[in-house]
Amino acid sequence: MSILAAFMVPHPPLIIPEVGRGEEKKIQRTIDAYEVVGRWIGELEPETIVLVTPHQVMYSDYLHISPGKGAEGDLSRFGAGQVKMAVSYDVEFVEKLCTLTEERGLPAGTLGERDKRLDHGTMVPLYFVDRYWTGYELVRIGLSGLPLAEHYRLGRYIQETADILDKKTVLIASGDLSHRLKEDGPYGFQKEGPEYDARIMEVMEKGAFKELFGFTEEFCERAGECGHRSFTVLAGALDRTEIVAERLSYEGPFGVGYGICAYTSRGRAAQDWQPPELLHAKVPKQEQKDQDEKRIREHIMRKREQEDAHVRLARQTIELYVRTGRMPEKDMLLELPEEMSDRRAGVFVSLKKDGRLRGCIGTIQAVQPSIAEEIVCNAVSAATRDPRFLPVREDELDELSISVDVLGDAVPVTSLAELDVKRYGVIVTKGCRRGLLLPDLDGVDTVEEQVKIAREKAGIALEEEIRLERFEVIRHH
Repeated sequence: MSILAAFMVPHPPLIIPEVGRGEEKKIQRTIDAYEVVGRWIGELEPETIVLVTPHQVMYSDYLHISPGKGAEGDLSRFGAGQVKMAVSYDVEFVEKLCTLTEERGLPAGTLGERDKRLDHGTMVPLYFVDRYWTGYELVRIGLSGLPLAEHYRLGRYIQETADILDKKTVLIASGDLSHRLKEDGPYGFQKEGPEYDARIMEVMEKGAFKELFGFTEEFCERAGECGHRSFTVLAGALDRTEIVAERLSYEGPFGVGYGICAYTSRGRAAQDWQPPELLHAKVPKQEQKDQDEKRIREHIMRKREQEDAHVRLARQTIELYVRTGRMPEKDMLLELPEEMSDRRAGVFVSLKKDGRLRGCIGTIQAVQPSIAEEIVCNAVSAATRDPRFLPVREDELDELSISVDVLGDAVPVTSLAELDVKRYGVIVTKGCRRGLLLPDLDGVDTVEEQVKIAREKAGIALEEEIRLERFEVIRHH
């Protein structure tokens, strides 16, 4: 028995009366649609609910599945600690799903749980479900920085697990839409916000899941979306399934988009579709693997041939440290250009994998005796000590793109008019708090955005006065 139905739902905490205290009435259409979803699931009486949430543990390169027999949570962080919830996990489903992901090489499983408590991306949907049906066990799954295709694969393995175990299963994809719909909203306005919501609702109300892969990472980032990867997991779980798709509601009065769609299974479809990233030529597996490895080696060689001394030093340092735990020997640094050995400057080392940030650490001012030694220290930190990411693994080394920014001297400025988002980086200071943002970054198009992000990095509120500085960089790719 495969997935009986799936639902795309938002998770605004204020939809819960104890949190909203009357404000929830401004999204009454969302509440009404949620009631429909709750009753629908109650009529299906699923044995297992698989819930995908953006707000549980999230890693850049690993899809986390909650382990154990169950978990509890409350809404105390939203001022409603009296709203409590406890769930039992479907241990059998989790074990089988993890077996499939391991066999198929998908980086997913139960490792690395940081916080066992239920998140609001889980509790808000289950608040409505539990009013109509409590005879289920839960499988709670987080998202990752992996490509959309990997989230789609996870959905397919969820479907396969439900088939193998012959369990009545419902999937809930928890996720808000754009967070940037209104100037007075909590995250401000970007034109991509309403564009994203219009596009995603059109895709989801038709069940045209192939089109999910037409949303670029940059566009989604600008739109401030929350649930795109959740929706992609849902799409994978309905792969090869004939469905009836229905739009139940959409609204966004608070500057965040809330959309609800429902999908009922009518059985298996004849067509087997795969996202573009998973399509391969019809050749034997070993031959395909050999071709892929050859292309990867050629790409790596071309990339390394183009790297200058700054980037080569960063790459050699990272590879040596990740493989052996050792730093470069001094004689390795003596072979570098004089400007790297004789000059001092602040340096940022940035790592990307598949076009997404994988680590970035730097120094605003020189700390080491030379630029070369500054690169060495910051390269190791970017690869292993960026708190936003797990340390780089040895099997990732060949996939890293590396850039090194050498900072010029910081120059005080008195107004935003003296800044240029493409030419200058910016430093904001308030007392001992200091935030920096490099110039010419993808998705940062205005000086106002640049300063705002630098403030956020430093923990400086928008209403606080700051000291502004600008600096130029020499970027090495």
